[in-house]
Amino acid sequence: MRNKFLLWGVVLLLCTWVIALLIKAHYWIPILLTAIYFLGVYNITQSKHAILRNFPVLGYFRYFFENISPEMQQYFIERETDGKPFPRNQRSAAYRRSKNLSDTVPFGTQLEVNHRKYEGIKHSIYAKSPKEELPRVWIGGEQCSKPYHASLFNISAMSFGALSDRAQISLNRGAKKGNFYHNTGEGGISPYHLEGGDLCWQIGTGYFGCRDEEGKFNPELFAKYASLPNVKMIEIKLSQGAKPGHGGVLPGVKNTPEIAKIRHVKPGETILSPPSHSAFSNAVGLLHFVQELRVLSEGKPVGFKLCIGDTKEFEDICVQMNVLKIYPDFITVDGAEGGTGAAPPEFSDGVGMPLEPALIFVNRTLKNYSIRERVKIIASGKVLTSLDILRAVAMGADACNNARGFMFALGCIQALRCNNNKCPTGVATQDKMLIKGLDVTDKAERVYHFHKNTLHTCNELIAAAGRDSYEEVDASMFMRGDEFEHLSDKYFPDILGNVK
Repeated sequence: MRNKFLLWGVVLLLCTWVIALLIKAHYWIPILLTAIYFLGVYNITQSKHAILRNFPVLGYFRYFFENISPEMQQYFIERETDGKPFPRNQRSAAYRRSKNLSDTVPFGTQLEVNHRKYEGIKHSIYAKSPKEELPRVWIGGEQCSKPYHASLFNISAMSFGALSDRAQISLNRGAKKGNFYHNTGEGGISPYHLEGGDLCWQIGTGYFGCRDEEGKFNPELFAKYASLPNVKMIEIKLSQGAKPGHGGVLPGVKNTPEIAKIRHVKPGETILSPPSHSAFSNAVGLLHFVQELRVLSEGKPVGFKLCIGDTKEFEDICVQMNVLKIYPDFITVDGAEGGTGAAPPEFSDGVGMPLEPALIFVNRTLKNYSIRERVKIIASGKVLTSLDILRAVAMGADACNNARGFMFALGCIQALRCNNNKCPTGVATQDKMLIKGLDVTDKAERVYHFHKNTLHTCNELIAAAGRDSYEEVDASMFMRGDEFEHLSDKYFPDILGNVK
């Protein structure tokens, strides 16, 4: 291909120039072809890209189509039910609810209802009328002097830096209007978190916003921000579902001077949070840290977030709770399927326990150690729809957090550009030009409506199941496709046995 390009390229250039000189017009055509030819010659001589070296100009089409492949997949190939990580039908439901439009769908389900992975709710022929009041739960045990009355559904951890300033303002204003909390993420409390909405302040391994010059925990700085009236809860992040056992990543292109000031780091550098905390190194240290933060925050609810990995480590924490008589007010269980930020693919795809078995394990373990009544469980990890929320509650959750659903409410189109500062909707970027496209007033309303309409559908679902309250939600409400696989053999053996 290289030799053909050099030979026929010269022939084409000569013919084009001769024709242009003869007719004395359209010189831009041979000039353009000359530029393309010399670009091809440069590609032949470079050694960095094999495709461009072998296909001097045509090779660029490969990079172009690779760059737009997520859009091509989403717009022209993806069906309603097979998009990843969220299918189009779930994204569409989130968009409609956030816009306060009808969320009905025409012509029946597109799901394979006889497939073993199908999940649904067993309705009752004695269905109830749905309640209008949205569900809430008290978080804060006997060692907490300032318990918080939280919504069942809240905004999960997304830092300023990962998300834009306008995105954070919209989330916080929506949380204020809907009376639910907004988790700050581990990036610290920014001015954009202080629009009046309730906050759950997340403390990660980097201690952003409450760290000294060496990156260690600073009690004085923590106490200063923990005393803010907006801060209702404190969450210690041990690990997250997107990359458990791996520190958070803030790409250098997103680390602006403003973000660096909030986090107490140097601007422009890629910030890697440590994989574990420096303030403690075992279960005893963790629980003492919980108690320290509770004292420094003057009695606000303090808990920790983790993705379950080695189950013995969690059991050890439960043992030490009873030994030390120190109990966290809540535990946020993050599933391995969660995550809005950047992570190595091996961590996203192959590390950590999914939410469903993790919730069941945590709930049963707390019960086994007789501490379940002292600790609330918050579920986090693709809890997007009303059905997801009720499934989490049935498996032991008292409340739920969600990140990507609220990103959809902000206008996220699942463009998969969160990690390169090129989010086209201005949500997950620090590019000022892109951020300008996000209208705060409109998006705050959408955040509010998404929360309200999702929980209203939850109320409708438990009413359809004949239940009066969320305390009655359990696994018996649900059915799975694998129950149907041999339905005929289980329920009609005599009848079918006579069929030849």
